[in-house]
Amino acid sequence: MMHVKVKAKDVRFSIPVPYALLNMVISILFSKLVHQLVNKWTKEHFERKKVDFTFPLLDKKTLKPFIEELKNYKGLVLVDVKAKDGTEVKVRL
Repeated sequence: MMHVKVKAKDVRFSIPVPYALLNMVISILFSKLVHQLVNKWTKEHFERKKVDFTFPLLDKKTLKPFIEELKNYKGLVLVDVKAKDGTEVKVRL
């Protein structure tokens, strides 16, 4: 399970993210439908800026082994950020 902790001036909260939920999010974000929508939404901006770029379609089957491998590294801190205003974000496996 991944734990996301956020500390701000008045607010502190922790969000546990199960790996099953992470797998579902990967399945949705990297689906063909979302890929088509992202390319459609960014097409106008890229044409105005004269940039030739399309977002590549990432294969869900390629990403899921990464999630399975993360399970072997419990306690590893992925993100530990502290801003000047005192806000802290920590992501831990």
